[in-house]
Amino acid sequence: MNFHPFNDLDLIAPRPLLFIAGDQAHSREFSEEAYRLGTGPKELFWVPGAGHVDLYDRTGLIPFDKLTDFFRAQL
Repeated sequence: MNFHPFNDLDLIAPRPLLFIAGDQAHSREFSEEAYRLGTGPKELFWVPGAGHVDLYDRTGLIPFDKLTDFFRAQL
């Protein structure tokens, strides 16, 4: 309950960051805040129609092409 992941976001800077979230996620604001706080190369990708947990195991929604493109460009 005392873990605040955004407090240490600067420790991974300036590493490339890719945030992938469902546009219907109730946690959407956290993705937006993490993106705002991130430095260096960053991208926020919204998956249309996906909720908070849909990207865990609904493989048809997981944007594998986006992951591949990002890693190829940034790693």
